[in-house]
Amino acid sequence: MDMISFEEFLKVKICVGTILSAKLNPKARKPAYVLALDFGKGYGTKTSSAQITEVHPDPQALVGLQVMAVMNFEPKRVAGVKSEVLVLAAVDGENRNVLMQPSLKVSDGTPVA
Repeated sequence: MDMISFEEFLKVKICVGTILSAKLNPKARKPAYVLALDFGKGYGTKTSSAQITEVHPDPQALVGLQVMAVMNFEPKRVAGVKSEVLVLAAVDGENRNVLMQPSLKVSDGTPVA
């Protein structure tokens, strides 16, 4: 495992946002949703591509969930979608992506420390 310093970790900006919409991306090689997320007044609405369809088969059930995302990666084009943030997930023993969520509701844009 590569070690990083605390200063390097502090460069990664992780915030909480609320999923506004989730739609299946028909262009994705592996099933994925296009998510619109609200990160509050400081960051606004961002788009992300997320391969979470196995754990979350109903995209409408995702609307309103708060999730954590890396805010300061360069945008990346994924299956025709400009992915502006990286939504964080844990990979379980069955290789499924399980969304990382705060245990209590917080304001959108709240930083993760």
